[in-house]
Amino acid sequence: MTCLGGGHGLYQTLRAARLCDPANITAVVTVADDGGSSGRIRRELGQVPPGDLRMALAALAGDREDAEGPGLSAELLQHRFGGHGALAGHAVGNLLISGLVELGGDVQKALDTVASLTHSCGRVVPVCTRPLDIAAEVAGLDDDPRVVREVRGQVAVASTPGSVRRVRLVPSDPPASSQALAAIRGADLITLGPGSWFSSVIPHLMVHSVVDAINASDALKVVVLNLSAEPGETQGFSLERHIHIMAQQAPALRVDRILVDSDSLLSKAERAYLSRAAGRLGAEIVFADVHSCDENGMPRNVHDPEKLAAALTGMLAAD
Repeated sequence: MTCLGGGHGLYQTLRAARLCDPANITAVVTVADDGGSSGRIRRELGQVPPGDLRMALAALAGDREDAEGPGLSAELLQHRFGGHGALAGHAVGNLLISGLVELGGDVQKALDTVASLTHSCGRVVPVCTRPLDIAAEVAGLDDDPRVVREVRGQVAVASTPGSVRRVRLVPSDPPASSQALAAIRGADLITLGPGSWFSSVIPHLMVHSVVDAINASDALKVVVLNLSAEPGETQGFSLERHIHIMAQQAPALRVDRILVDSDSLLSKAERAYLSRAAGRLGAEIVFADVHSCDENGMPRNVHDPEKLAAALTGMLAAD
């Protein structure tokens, strides 16, 4: 099973993947973060930003969370230093990855070493082995809503008050890592999403060799749609709009299923529009209960790993 994404969305997908096939997981992770600890590391050391890679490693760490909370390895990787000094805000896992990169000169070797130290049940690979930047065309930043301006950087794109029209990578169409392509080609199930649409999900599809590998794979290809629009980059987006954006940004992409939470309040007409949009990617819509709930049974805007795992294994069995 190969899961593409970044940030909190990929974290939840990997927790689900552990329940599907814990012996055979690869996370293919975006490397465009430019904020916080990751941004400082890429600026000061010139390395790929480690934050999303660290989160994926934490999701796959061997001593997985239980009723008492995260296992020690995951908790340590995610721990951030406090205070106001040079270490303030840095995550332990980010520094560990960066230190290993400096020692060995190879980001994949560093990630594999951390995976070994934490008894990971899977492998984490960057989609590219060099840092990337995201540039977005954004409308609504001026008095005239027709004016489109470029916003650059993952943090700026994710937090823009304007409306993102499309994104591109800088440099354009970078070479994918050989490990990422091999993981896609060898998978029986490929997932894309959920997550920040323009800054964590779509960037993978701006690497043309990744799209080619997905299309050539015999795996079941599933887009896990977000539960709702996110403040900032997809503010006001419908579920249909998410699919249209993916088809617009990667017109050659072909997938098999688009997974939508069955609790989405969609009319019969909206479901028809959603199915029509999915057709642009060659996909069918599958509805399943995949959202998590709080202690009072109220829906939360985050995928439930057990429900997501059940939906993915069900689709794979039916394929």
